[in-house]
Amino acid sequence: MVNFTMDAILLILLKKLLACPAGYGRVFAGAATGAAMTCIAIVIFRKTPVLRFVVFHGVINVVMMKAGLGIKWGRELFRGWVLLYIESFLLGGVFQFVQQYIRRGSMFFLLAVISYYLVSVIWKIILFFSEKGNRYCEVEVFFGEKNDRLRGLIDTGNTLSDTISNDPVSIIDRASVRRLTEEKKPERFRYISYHSIGKKEGVMPAFRLDKMQIIRDGNKINVEHPLVAVSEEELGSENYQMIINPDILTGGKKNGDKSGSSTSV
Repeated sequence: MVNFTMDAILLILLKKLLACPAGYGRVFAGAATGAAMTCIAIVIFRKTPVLRFVVFHGVINVVMMKAGLGIKWGRELFRGWVLLYIESFLLGGVFQFVQQYIRRGSMFFLLAVISYYLVSVIWKIILFFSEKGNRYCEVEVFFGEKNDRLRGLIDTGNTLSDTISNDPVSIIDRASVRRLTEEKKPERFRYISYHSIGKKEGVMPAFRLDKMQIIRDGNKINVEHPLVAVSEEELGSENYQMIINPDILTGGKKNGDKSGSSTSV
């Protein structure tokens, strides 16, 4: 139970930091997996500390992140592994600090909860001073009877807008659109023309979602009928499925902005 509690806290913190779309049920299942594997490893490798060390830090934590957060193999998993240990050191330090004032052993779970909230505050302070770290968010998108939770990137370089409505345009990957629409083409859509680095001109099909919720730093921003363009290519190597136009966060419109144009279909 002690190991499960600490693993759950670390995974919840990592979920927020990486803006992973995994639900809390999956997070707790990942924590339970990590706790069970730890107990088994302690018994099996009790006489081989070197092998136990390798299993603890090279196998169990990776399995726990995969099971609890669904992080893909590669760069994002390595990034999550590094952040998990930074969290662990930070949580351990905060836990010891709080323990000075609450000495009863039976108060462990209270200590853990207090430490979680203190570490959350510290992370928010770090993110406040780190623009890059604050660029990621969770996004829940709704279309018809379907909804999906994605990882989003708030990109200040995305100035794409619709010249008909002047609405800011976000970009969503094709695989997510397929899940939302079940391969059915939306009744009304248009083409948005754009230009980017390495590509002078191109067009993307665009349509309106019913609703979008942007979850950032524990707060939810509701956006009704946002305009999204469908990317034909993979968006990036850091495991995000949507590029959020920052003007959506302020509800702004780009009057007179010609960075994007559209053609109704």
